[in-house]
Amino acid sequence: MPGYDDNKEQLLKRLRRAEGQVRGIHRMIEEDTYCIDVLTQVSAATKALESVALALLDDHLSHCVAEASREGGAVADEKIREASAAIARLVRS
Repeated sequence: MPGYDDNKEQLLKRLRRAEGQVRGIHRMIEEDTYCIDVLTQVSAATKALESVALALLDDHLSHCVAEASREGGAVADEKIREASAAIARLVRS
């Protein structure tokens, strides 16, 4: 079971909202909307996806990594490396 299972509906709702924002951006470009207005919407869509990413990361740490750390050993080491790499990707993006 994935760590986000308890928050799945909330995550899907956020993703639908982000999807709607991206569709809106597409429409704005088609309609030759002013650049700054489009950029504002791009920023909003980016923030929406970042909130999904942070929620997923939180769920992963509190479920998958915590469970692996209780087991210890190589499993825990791998989950910690995996989480660290995911955090690094989020920070770079």
